[in-house]
Amino acid sequence: MTSSQPTPSATPAEARRRPLVAMKQVSKVFSSGTVALSGMTLTVESGEFISLLGPSGCGKSTALRIMAGLGDVSSGTIDWPSSRINSRGLPEGDISFVFQEPTLMPWKNVFDNVHLPLKLRGVSKAAARAEIMAVLATVGLQDFAEAYPRELSGGMKMRVSIARALVTKPKLLLMDEPFAALDEITRQKLNDDVLRLWKETGITVIFVTHSVFESAYLSNRIVVMKARPGRVHADLPLVTSLERDAHYRTSEEYRQACETVSHSLIGAINAAKEDH
Repeated sequence: MTSSQPTPSATPAEARRRPLVAMKQVSKVFSSGTVALSGMTLTVESGEFISLLGPSGCGKSTALRIMAGLGDVSSGTIDWPSSRINSRGLPEGDISFVFQEPTLMPWKNVFDNVHLPLKLRGVSKAAARAEIMAVLATVGLQDFAEAYPRELSGGMKMRVSIARALVTKPKLLLMDEPFAALDEITRQKLNDDVLRLWKETGITVIFVTHSVFESAYLSNRIVVMKARPGRVHADLPLVTSLERDAHYRTSEEYRQACETVSHSLIGAINAAKEDH
């Protein structure tokens, strides 16, 4: 994996115009011989909310994990033009990851679970308290700091996971089907929460989902992927004139967005069949 670093002479305005991350002709072949990604190219601008959408096994999660440094590329490059790069070729402290499961430590309360990434940076509980309580308030859990995971609902556990991801103030939030196991009502509520956080913080989000409806509701850009080996089939910008809320879910504009995305996904599936 190769990475780039801003030149010292770059002005703040120039840095803001640079992409946050750029995947260039990235391929990933596992030791079993499975080709998960083939020549995937994707440029992510700061402040975007991008959904990676595609059938099971198309490499969405693999692409996300490679961006997070949880796997290496077999060929191609990942560049971080707007970040300081560490010895592993990754941006320093700029990425947080929310997994499909909340992955909370059951023996620690909510406060301590959120404190973990700061603890790993050597920040004490006392020094981090105000920051942790602020991020818990952001996800609506300020009254549950002393609660343990066993006392929380599935949606609340996922909110803790999101709070833990946000506490380090990352530039990029990677979310790998975080709401797939939740009931529809909870899922819709968390979709609204994530949209609100995205708008309030200006963070860049890359969100993996199987759901046409979820991707069309959340994103300002949807990247539709072909089935294995994964690569980009379509890159769809989504611009809406409406506030994305309960009323938007029943609007003609949302219906049309879902129809466009659905047709693109069907095209990706058919194109993959033709390739084989």
